[in-house]
Amino acid sequence: MRAAVITEHGGPGVVQYVNNFPDPEPAVDEVIVEVAATALNYHDVFTRNGMPGIKVPMPMIMGIDIAGTVRALGADVQGVNVGDRVLIDPMIRTVRGGLIGEMRHGGLAELCAVPAMQLIKLPDDVSFEAAAALPVAYGTAHRMMVTIGQIKPKERVLILGASGGVGTCCVQLARMRGAEVIACASSEDKLERLKALGADHVINYTTTDFTKTIYEMFGKPTRRTYDGGVDVVVNYTGGDTWVKSLRSLKRGGRMLTCGATAGYDPAEDIRFIWTFELAIQGSNGWTRGDLTDLIDLIRTGKIDPTIDSVLALDRVNDAFTLIEDRKIFGKVLVKP
Repeated sequence: MRAAVITEHGGPGVVQYVNNFPDPEPAVDEVIVEVAATALNYHDVFTRNGMPGIKVPMPMIMGIDIAGTVRALGADVQGVNVGDRVLIDPMIRTVRGGLIGEMRHGGLAELCAVPAMQLIKLPDDVSFEAAAALPVAYGTAHRMMVTIGQIKPKERVLILGASGGVGTCCVQLARMRGAEVIACASSEDKLERLKALGADHVINYTTTDFTKTIYEMFGKPTRRTYDGGVDVVVNYTGGDTWVKSLRSLKRGGRMLTCGATAGYDPAEDIRFIWTFELAIQGSNGWTRGDLTDLIDLIRTGKIDPTIDSVLALDRVNDAFTLIEDRKIFGKVLVKP
């Protein structure tokens, strides 16, 4: 089969496109999925580069977020039929072999062997492309914003890094729940697209201090009242945005975080946490329920996964470059 393979860790260009990788055979509890679409994530970049303490078996086919059609069944598989349209839930790490796309072959290929317990059946009115965009980015955003964060109507929600996969979903979910959305991005083009996606206000964080802009919009938070600032900051960047985010929150506000793309050990000022009675809520990954809820939201038209680019498998290195150069708005998909 055709596949995109790494045989060693490295930077851009290390992924090899091959025409003769062995077809997978299903174990007794597995199915073979004909891949229709695979979404790339920063986790794939980390896997390609190499992560301390994680020994990736080589050669490896990356790709965590996979949607496609069941083409063959293992001997003991029940409740699944050849021809079923499916999304693969990669979060189940207890299955044999470890995380798909990291410790066992993933979706950057024509075919993929997957334990049947990881399948979610897709309704006909949800496209493979929309489904493939869900798990890592949209599943994470849903758990952070809805399951844990419980965004409420009329709350002011500031979203940093709003133009990526997680960010565009956060904008849609906050808007869906009736919040007032303030979205931050790095270019005027992205800001215009965020407004079209439903953001009420936008801030270019490369040209302005977002905390000062929040003060101009809503007033400076005060310790004695609940005036000024925003109710929620979505911050999965960390780094030098952390204290600025704390300063942007009103009394009783909360910070939602699911990552640290700009640094995991930021400067801290705990005075803001106790003085303004702030809550910091962490969110890690997603559950099966988050994914099924997202599928229902797509079916009912309440969200529409934002897809920036769909590239052919032989252009997989171009797809990685789009992510690493931060040139995208939403998700990048690869199709065999």
